[in-house]
Amino acid sequence: MTIELTPTQRRSLRARAHALHATVMVGEAGLTPAVLTEIKNGLSTRDLIKVRALTADRATRARWLAEICVEFDAAPVQIIGKMLVVYRPLKAEGETVSPQKPRRPARPKPARRTKRSFQSD
Repeated sequence: MTIELTPTQRRSLRARAHALHATVMVGEAGLTPAVLTEIKNGLSTRDLIKVRALTADRATRARWLAEICVEFDAAPVQIIGKMLVVYRPLKAEGETVSPQKPRRPARPKPARRTKRSFQSD
């Protein structure tokens, strides 16, 4: 079973994933037990990982992403070229971590000074 993400959550996860480097590389042999173990280790320490797929076939990359998400109860975030981005919330004392950062309240902006406002002073 995979996790369903809202478009807002997916957007924030894509933004967070931009700065990440690939933690696992999947070669032509596909999703071997060693590769799956490394993906499991990556998802147990981080909630968001990148996986580099070293195949030119787009359908194979999409199938691998789907298999990874089903195997580890994760959510597919995006596929960019040969990079697969996978999200699974970290478990902390029975609770899941929200993928969305809390927003700061907006501060009111001061009135903008224009040429006319300087002339009236």
